[in-house]
Amino acid sequence: MTERRENNAPKSLYSLAHLTLIGVTPPELVYIAARAGYDAVSPRFIPMHVPGEFTQSPVGKSQIQATKTALKTTGLKVLDVELARLTEDVDPRDFVPALELGGELEAQRMIMSAWTKTRDDRNFLIDVYAETCDLARSFGITVDLEFPTFSRLRTLDEALDIVRAADRPNGGILVDTLYLHLSRVDLAELLHIPSELFHFLHVSDCLPGIADTREGMIQLARDARLYPGEGWIDFKGIIERMPPVDYSIELPNKARIKELGYEEHARRCLQHAKRTFGAARSERRQKTAMAV
Repeated sequence: MTERRENNAPKSLYSLAHLTLIGVTPPELVYIAARAGYDAVSPRFIPMHVPGEFTQSPVGKSQIQATKTALKTTGLKVLDVELARLTEDVDPRDFVPALELGGELEAQRMIMSAWTKTRDDRNFLIDVYAETCDLARSFGITVDLEFPTFSRLRTLDEALDIVRAADRPNGGILVDTLYLHLSRVDLAELLHIPSELFHFLHVSDCLPGIADTREGMIQLARDARLYPGEGWIDFKGIIERMPPVDYSIELPNKARIKELGYEEHARRCLQHAKRTFGAARSERRQKTAMAV
């Protein structure tokens, strides 16, 4: 019998986020994810040109064909498309090639984050986010707004404000467990978010201390995340306060990749996540059954 979520929804997908293995191309990401046991991938079809990122154009003809072949060969799904950056000079229409490819590959989500430099641009953020949602809707894709602690939108409340003001049916909020910790979000805040805005969760762990500089936070986020269960993050508390969602494992760790290689690092990410979230969900089901 197929495992079911609460409310008779399908079981959660486990996806390999591209930042975990940022040096590989989208088709390479698919093959590694399949060998490591994932259900899906979260490819970066909009490069950020950060150090170590793969250099081939993900929307070039050869890469598109290679990605399609990899997905067909492995049977993996595409959970979400990364990463739409909201900057001062952004034109949402520039995201259309990635959205078109995402729609063709039956992706469900697109991640957006805000990187403007002023604090008085709320209306601009709302307008750009709303326009991106409108473009994405024709491809059947939600736009899930993230709040990296070192970005323009740094808290759950700030992201929620933009999503609510835009008021689009395919709007959403992406929670990253690392940024919950770095932004010191009280987990009780998750209970105040409409459940329909939560579509998936970015998963990683970290040690209890919080870097006191922006540079330190960026270094942790891009190079030194821990496997779920190794650190400080309260995954059980998060599970208890969110509806059932899919999991995208975003866990870059330069030292682990050097030691283990891409595939083994990806495999251990998944093993730790399934162990951690499986235990949390089991305890949640037991509590629910006792309350009935």
